[in-house]
Parts: sequence; structure tokens; C-alpha cells
Amino acid sequence: MPKKILFFLMFLIAINGSFFQSAMAADKDSIKTVTLAVKNMTCRMCPITIRKSLKKVDGVISASADLDSKTATVKFDTHKTNIAALIAATTNAGYPSSVK
Repeated sequence: MPKKILFFLMFLIAINGSFFQSAMAADKDSIKTVTLAVKNMTCRMCPITIRKSLKKVDGVISASADLDSKTATVKFDTHKTNIAALIAATTNAGYPSSVK
């Protein structure tokens, strides 16, 4: 009896492992990175404000902003958000942006 249970548990682990691997592969495909050209950046606080506004968007994995290049780089899940939402977030914070 214990051998059957052990075999069954190993079978379940094998099935779940392949399921999670395929789910992870699908999630990898939904992760995108975009660079936005951001207007109105004038001081060292601007990148902080932009980064915070982008991180509030559901689906944003990481966000950074650079004062010197006047850009923001955002890594996001396309299943949860899109570029229009990212642009809206910066614009609503007072920093209009567009895809670079």
C-alpha cells in the first residue's frame, strides 16, 4: 500500500512540475520592457515622483527614471497593464511621456 501512495505522490509532483514550468514560460512571454521619453523633468525629485507613479500601476514589475536622459524604463506584465496605462500614470503625475 505505501508503494502505491508513494508512486501516486511522485506522479502528482511530476505533473505539477511540468504544469508550472509551462505556466512560467507563458508568464515570461508576457513580461515586456519599455523606455519612455519623459517631459518636464527638471530636478532630482522628478525621477522619484515618476518612479513612484509608475510603480502604482498594477502589473509594473520595476520602474526607474533618469534625469539626465529624461527617460523612464519600465518592466511590466502585459496581462495586467499596457503602455497606455504607463503613459497615463506619468502624465497624471505631471510628466507627459511617449514611447522612445
